Amino acid sequence: MRGVFLSVFFGAALTLIAAFGASAQQAEIESTISSQFEAFKADDFEGAFQFASPNLQLMFRSPENFRQMVTTGYPMVWRPAEVSYLELREIEGALWQKVQITDGKGFTHLLDYQMVETDAGWRIAAVQILDAPAVTA
Repeated sequence: MRGVFLSVFFGAALTLIAAFGASAQQAEIESTISSQFEAFKADDFEGAFQFASPNLQLMFRSPENFRQMVTTGYPMVWRPAEVSYLELREIEGALWQKVQITDGKGFTHLLDYQMVETDAGWRIAAVQILDAPAVTA
């Protein structure tokens, strides 16, 4: 009986530890994305560029190239009116944070942020615009 109790106890403890770790991880990821939004709002593209993964930084080569891509291809992240963090998922070994953004005109956008952990903390490796869910009445 004692063995069963100990197994249940340690199983519950491990579950709590894993849940706390996942919660802390999600908070750090959300903080990284939020920090990039704040840099965008201040037109600090050099600062926003620092939240991109090393691979993205190599691809864009400069904060100016990054600015051009963001302002033309992702205007909703450059000037979000409202941001909501949805689920964090693991897909084929990669972490993806789903984010709902309402732009200044009131339109809702769903984006998926691929996140990678680096020595400097969590960084954004990719952003995909998702199809918005259909609205039903």
